[in-house]
Amino acid sequence: MAKTRSVRARGIIYQDGKLFAQRLKKGDGEADYWCTPGGGLEIGEGILDGLHREMIEETGVAPEIGQLLFIQQFWHGDEEQLELFFHIKNAADYETIDLAATTHGELEVARYGFVDPKTEHILPAKIKELDFGTLLSTDQSVQLFDLF
Repeated sequence: MAKTRSVRARGIIYQDGKLFAQRLKKGDGEADYWCTPGGGLEIGEGILDGLHREMIEETGVAPEIGQLLFIQQFWHGDEEQLELFFHIKNAADYETIDLAATTHGELEVARYGFVDPKTEHILPAKIKELDFGTLLSTDQSVQLFDLF
């Protein structure tokens, strides 16, 4: 079986020590983990354009995209996953979301909100180790979490 690559862009929305995350729908229930909003890029789609599109589809809120914070690369079955995580600067706009006003939110999102990344089961797991206060206030190098 041929191996493939999937490229995803995700938003990091951080406010008052909490990270905006969502639990996606899974079967008749929801996933047992939180994840940040975003998703897969379409063939030929720019990274920032794809992130903008995905966030509007899931949340209905247009993101103000900031710096690239970190990259994660890993295998999921026979598919290589490459995820790019960008700071979203307009965190206050995500305090109240109407999933009914989105194109994909009601179909894909079971729950959303600002959660404590240190205590909640959130993916990628490396998020628990990050100091977002420092990460967002400096121009440090982009981190790569290579899970090969």
